[in-house]
Amino acid sequence: MDKSMCKYGRECYRKNPEHFKQFSHPADEELEEPPKKKPRTHCTDEPVRITDSSTAFFYFTKVRNIAPRFNEPTMAIGIKDLLSESVGDLVMSAQYPEAKRSTPMLIVYGDQRETTLQLRRDAKLFPNITLFPARLEIMFGTHHSKMMFLRYKSGMRVIVHTANLIAKDWDQKTQGVWISPMFPSSNTTTRPSSYLSQPSSSTASHCTNFQHDLLEYLDAYGGSALNEWKKWIRNHDMSSARVRLIASVPGAHTGSSMHKWGHLKLRKVLSEFVSESGVDEHWPVVGQFSSIGSLGPGSNWLCAEWLQSLSSSFTTRGCLSQKNPDLKLIFPSVDNVRRSLEGYIAGGSIPYSVQNAQKQLYLKSYMCQWKAERTGRTHAAPHIKTYTRLSPDCLKALWFLVTSANLSKAAWGCFEKKGTQLKIRSYEIGVLFLPSDFSPAGTVFSLPSDKMSDSSDKSDSEVHLRCSPFDIPLTKYSAKDEPWVWNTQYHDPDRCGNMWTPPK
Repeated sequence: MDKSMCKYGRECYRKNPEHFKQFSHPADEELEEPPKKKPRTHCTDEPVRITDSSTAFFYFTKVRNIAPRFNEPTMAIGIKDLLSESVGDLVMSAQYPEAKRSTPMLIVYGDQRETTLQLRRDAKLFPNITLFPARLEIMFGTHHSKMMFLRYKSGMRVIVHTANLIAKDWDQKTQGVWISPMFPSSNTTTRPSSYLSQPSSSTASHCTNFQHDLLEYLDAYGGSALNEWKKWIRNHDMSSARVRLIASVPGAHTGSSMHKWGHLKLRKVLSEFVSESGVDEHWPVVGQFSSIGSLGPGSNWLCAEWLQSLSSSFTTRGCLSQKNPDLKLIFPSVDNVRRSLEGYIAGGSIPYSVQNAQKQLYLKSYMCQWKAERTGRTHAAPHIKTYTRLSPDCLKALWFLVTSANLSKAAWGCFEKKGTQLKIRSYEIGVLFLPSDFSPAGTVFSLPSDKMSDSSDKSDSEVHLRCSPFDIPLTKYSAKDEPWVWNTQYHDPDRCGNMWTPPK
């Protein structure tokens, strides 16, 4: 029997099987009929092969119910994959597959009353688990960092990611995962045998200070619970890391400590290693995030100290009269959330309050929609956070940051006392990719794009960045688009047929 064409076409958001029996839809790999059987597993039977550390690359987490080619092991990884024996034989970690659940596990977490009490009750059932609450002495601060230390018989890895250690964060959201090389023990004379290339420190263009910065970040927690992990980190050779840590720790930082954390740490690194030769204000700073804090007027923080940090370079170092570059902010619209795989439920992980939104109407002029057709993740709501500076044609980037930090003063820090103090409320961690850390002549990244020329035409100064979480060029909000606000009611049904009616 011929079926009528659905009036929503490719934009159909329904999941009811009866709807698909009655109406036909245009061919679309991402528009899938609701599964009638047990959903596909996130894990692949193919052994995980971690990408060579000499490549500018990070993984996405696997997403259930998207086309399989977007979950290939070269592109995406699941939590079970990270902890599988094909990656290494675990000795210590923060989470384990079943075969390793008697080995020691340390969990660092934010101390938040009811959640803490439940976590402590759960942990009592497992004698191998040690809990360590991060100090949160400043109001409204959170422990927002997402990082794993995995120690193996053959070495150690550090993993920086954007997903919380809860099931829904590894299911149908867009998340980022950076996996370090296998760091060998400093006491061994040979590197562990593995399919992973291990570049020596002598081949690196310069040291990224990864080990030093990681230890300095862990020192900020205080106490003795992390001492054993700090010992293991000191006892491993981490010179093969090709990224730089950009972290935040709570405190009122003054003097030289101001430039160790938050947006001033990013400013310092960009001022030392990024050239702006041939770059002008038309190279926009791009921020992509899943939460927005109270920013105040645009000229007070966003387009002042924060934007100055993200537009820094050694070409403009000390030039206070530099014209601000264009600014583009990628944040899910209401329609992005409504049409997502999870529907409105995804918005529960995208906190932006109506109270803040009404005071920051100017943000809409900078906003762009969440679109990720190239990676098959347009309908996988973003929980990833990334920042970069793009060329006007969106084919090149000066640098690229994957981080836990959302767009907030709490995460990045803000000046106090006439600029002599940087106040940070939260713990954050991210990895910064610089072209010069992957090639001595590197000055820009070339980005994946349909317009990309053949790699043979690429100049020596261009380093290929293998992935971008969002589509380029960017798509600005239309007049009818509104940013997602999580404590407002939405009655237009989502793709699951639900409305969003949080209590007022």
